[in-house]
Amino acid sequence: MTAVYATAPGKVVLSGEYAVLDGAPAIVIAVNRRARVTIRRLDSEPHRVTAPGLAAAERRFTVRSGAFDWQDGLTPWALLECCWQAVSFEAPGPLAFRLDTLAFRDSASGRKIGIGSSAALVAALCTALRSITPGGCDLWQAAISAHRNFQLGKGSGIDVAASFSGGVIEFHKGELSTEQRRWPDGLRYAILWSGVEADTAARIARLAGADTRSSRGALADVSSKVASAWQGGSADAVLDCLVSYVATLERFSADHGLGVFDAGHAELAGMARRRGLVYKPCGAGGGDIGIVLGTDAGAIETFVGLAAGRGFTETGLSIDNDGARTEDTGQRAGSEERA
Repeated sequence: MTAVYATAPGKVVLSGEYAVLDGAPAIVIAVNRRARVTIRRLDSEPHRVTAPGLAAAERRFTVRSGAFDWQDGLTPWALLECCWQAVSFEAPGPLAFRLDTLAFRDSASGRKIGIGSSAALVAALCTALRSITPGGCDLWQAAISAHRNFQLGKGSGIDVAASFSGGVIEFHKGELSTEQRRWPDGLRYAILWSGVEADTAARIARLAGADTRSSRGALADVSSKVASAWQGGSADAVLDCLVSYVATLERFSADHGLGVFDAGHAELAGMARRRGLVYKPCGAGGGDIGIVLGTDAGAIETFVGLAAGRGFTETGLSIDNDGARTEDTGQRAGSEERA
């Protein structure tokens, strides 16, 4: 090998956040911001890794009998170690790794916008490593294992599933299963960034320590109804179910002290209701991104303008039907020109 390139998309959760942890189905889309991995041969050791979007300093390391030795006294890259081990990677010689997640940050402020950068990077990196060392365990299972180990056993796997599969998927945590879904005809949307970085891990921990209220079961029930509506393919049916979903998510958040609708999401949800639209935070909430949906493109455009006056930014995110993949040199050049 001279060089290997691989990419994987980010994700946006449309329904099933939190409920997916209780076995309910979730609907999630892959979006057109991609983590990019480049692996090149070096003439001499040690291995080197740079990570635009994560850190400025280059890390250097060696691997002996599966044990990593990180040099220069800098913090080890646990994500790289987890992917290396998950795919049973065998380096063909000293390598230079570039792990690029700049696309997952707001270009003006540099803040993460909350669309699953670590999961996308895991999906891309495992794909790249496997292309160098083929065989062994299933690549999908390796990516799930790597990300779960990186997160110290936490997480549902929903973000890795979207990054790995691409498109619109229904995800079930128990079976780690994904099913492709079609975007309903006539359903319009815009994805907005709050300008506030959310702490997903803190909210998951808060839920784990809270007394379970009836709204938790209700959220799982309505998540299943949204998934069923999505299978039917009707935009109106999906929107009707999402109206109930948002109301239940609001009650669930209040009951468990999660602040899902903080950082301006509550105001936008109310504003959408008054205009016959649906708005919800995506994922853990309390910041990061949200999505507005409806069937009237003009109403969506007006809403986006009003949201901008409240500090929200339209991201330009759209569905990316391509999951994790390797790229040849021509594809790589084209993607860099588009970026």
